Amino acid sequence: MLFTRPCQYAIRALAHLASHRGDQFCRAQEIAQAEEIPGPFLATVLQDLVRGGLVKSHKGPRGGFCLARPAERITLSQIMEAVGSLSGLSQCAIGLETCSGDMLCPLHDQWQEVRQRLMGYLEAVTVADMAAAITKKKTLAARQ
Repeated sequence: MLFTRPCQYAIRALAHLASHRGDQFCRAQEIAQAEEIPGPFLATVLQDLVRGGLVKSHKGPRGGFCLARPAERITLSQIMEAVGSLSGLSQCAIGLETCSGDMLCPLHDQWQEVRQRLMGYLEAVTVADMAAAITKKKTLAARQ
């Protein structure tokens, strides 16, 4: 699986923030309910996103979470980095401890090409792209 569970939850939470409120604060409970994410797990993910500079938090009755910058400037690779999922892409494709220099695994060259293309994709797709796709799908579903 490309995206770990924390990464999946982070993507869904960020897309929710972008498509529903933008720069306005949204309570974690609302995100958890709308995106069907367990509350305690979401709290941990949101903390990672705050530490990663992708989300801002505010305490109090009108508090919650909002995007720290425009959705167009938050990429999938930044999300993966914030929740610690990006490191898996730099590891050996078949799990060898040493896969560099003289000890390349049999898939090293092919995996390197795949990894570069994948990183290009992850750096190109933004939260705004995902939020727009979600909105479009919901609109189409409502018409049917």
